Parts: sequence; C-alpha cells; structure tokens
Amino acid sequence: MIGVLGGYGAVGGHAARLLARWGAGRLRIGGRDNVRAKRFVAAHLAGTEAEATAVDVDDAASLAAFVRGCDLVVHCAGPSHRTSERVTFAALMAGADMVDAGGGGRLDRVRTAVGERTALYDAGALPGLSGLLPRWLAAEHFDSVHGLTAYAGVLDRFTETGAHDYLDGVLDGTTEPLAAWRDGARRRGALQRLNGQQLPHFAREVVTLPYLDAEGERLARDLSLTHGNWFTAVDGEHLAAALDAARSLDRADAVAALCRAAALDTAGRSPYVTLLAQLDGTRAGRTVTRTAILRAPGISPLTGAVTAVAALAALRGEVPRGTHRADTALDPRSAVARLRAEPGLCDVTVHDTAISELATIEEGAL
Repeated sequence: MIGVLGGYGAVGGHAARLLARWGAGRLRIGGRDNVRAKRFVAAHLAGTEAEATAVDVDDAASLAAFVRGCDLVVHCAGPSHRTSERVTFAALMAGADMVDAGGGGRLDRVRTAVGERTALYDAGALPGLSGLLPRWLAAEHFDSVHGLTAYAGVLDRFTETGAHDYLDGVLDGTTEPLAAWRDGARRRGALQRLNGQQLPHFAREVVTLPYLDAEGERLARDLSLTHGNWFTAVDGEHLAAALDAARSLDRADAVAALCRAAALDTAGRSPYVTLLAQLDGTRAGRTVTRTAILRAPGISPLTGAVTAVAALAALRGEVPRGTHRADTALDPRSAVARLRAEPGLCDVTVHDTAISELATIEEGAL
C-alpha cells in the first residue's frame, strides 16, 4: 500500500496519477477533506486499486491511522518544513518507507531513527531535479567536469503552503545569496544580482539572483567542481520585489505578498519551468562545454512527477537504505529517462555550446 498525503493536491495528485498509471501498487489518497479525496479517486483513479481516507497531519492519531498498513508513505502535504519530521516518525512506526517532495532541510533528528528503512527527501523539482539534471548531463556527456553554471526559472502561481516552503528554503535554510563555489569551497559575495538579463528559452528579460545552497554544494563536491555558479531567474517585477521585501516582513505577510506577486506576474501568461545547466569538462581527451535545457509547462506537475519517480525507485529497491536526498540517491539516468518518457511533462535538450552563446543565437534569430 502506498499512502499519498496531500494526494488530491496540486503536487500529490500528479504523483498519485503517475503511480497508478505505472502500476506501482495500491494507493491510499489522504487529505483533510474526505469528500475531495473521494472525488479525486473517482475522477482520476477509477478502475485502479485506490481508496480515499481523511487524515489530519497535525493530529497524531489520525496520522497513525492513515499510515497503518502502508509500505511507503509519499508526503506531498505542506508546509513540508513543518510536517516532514512528524510524518517521517509516523511512517517509521508503521514500518513504512518514506518519500517526501520537500522536507530536506533538517534531517539530523530522523537519521538514526530510520535504521534499515528508506527515507528520501527533497524529491521534487526545486530542489531535487535541479540537482539531478547536472548529474545526468555529467554522466551522459562527460568523462570529468570542472565547471557548472545553472539557472532555474519558474513562472507560476504559488499555493500558500508552497510559498511557506519556498521562503523557508530561501530565508531559513542553507541558501546563501550571492555566494558561489570556488576552488573546493563556498565563497561569499562572489557574484552579484543582475537585472535585464536575456537567457535562452526565456521569452522576456529576467532578474538573475545568485545563490549557493546545500544541493549545489553537494553537487560541487560530488562532481569535483573547481567553480560553480547558481542563479534563480525571476521573470516578473512583482515577484522580484516581493522577494526583496520578504526578509523584513513577518512570515505570514511575506507568504501573502509572494502569492500576490506570483499571481500578478502570471496574469495572462502561460506558466513554465526552465532549467539551464551548463557543464565544462572533458570528453575523450577533449575540452568540451555542453548545456542541458529542461522545459516544463508548470511547477506542480513537474514536482509531482519527480516525487513519483522517487517513490517508484524506493519501491523497486533502487534507493539505498537510510536517510538520503533525492539528488544524491536517485540514479540520474533512470530518473531523467522516466520523466522524459511522460508525454507533455517536460522537454530536455542538450546543446554543444555555452548558455551565453545560446542566448546570442536566439537573439540573432529574433
């Protein structure tokens, strides 16, 4: 039995539909509103072994009843930074493995409790896929790498819980603005914010916000990078302003401002996710530069799909026992292949050139 918390939500619903289509096993769809859970099962999982169950993640007895009998618990309810630890301990007490679309910020307390079970965190798009894509590019196209430049751009609305988790990662986590990776260490203030940047596959100019987080640092160490630059590409003046103001606001006010800003920036536009990952290294004795570009039509379907891929890997024993984050525990080749195989989910291309040269080519074509 696979229990999906938040199973009729924007992320959990996509994960549940994919797991059902892949024949992963019986599904238990959970959320606070049992009527919505039943409607979701009837509309999207008819003909499959799926059931709807009301569950309140904040209520210990309700949560224990939901996870009872599960082999795997997939956590897509939010905010994950508040609920992940609670769900993990409930799953472990029930003898179940755990896959969390988020929740990877604080693992120290659960690490020893996991034991011989599997607990996989940050199994979403950002973080998660943002770390897997460069690893996939390195495995497929390089013998060794020394440099990375990556941009992540999302134009989409925020849910309230999504905004909470996003701000937790940006403001309270290991994310350091303006930092970069230089010669085997984090270097503060190495980069600067730039306005009016033109990037390939972005229709408008964007604000690029440099940062270095724990996922980037793991990637830099694992790939033995000498330099690495990561940027958030903000497509919209309202969101950029809301992010600037977030550090000085009460968290509830910052969440509300973020949701309003995203709604204003997306008004009349189609949502998208664009990830750019440029690697510099060697192949067959030659110095090469290649850029992977991933494009998707929305953040929730992509996040749900990555979570489903992680859940399937855990069910098939492809993830080591213990506590892990998805970017290091999943096989990047298998993960990207499964995502690319889903019609309409995302498009991945590789170009034998740098991001800056691709932007110049696009500008010239226009």
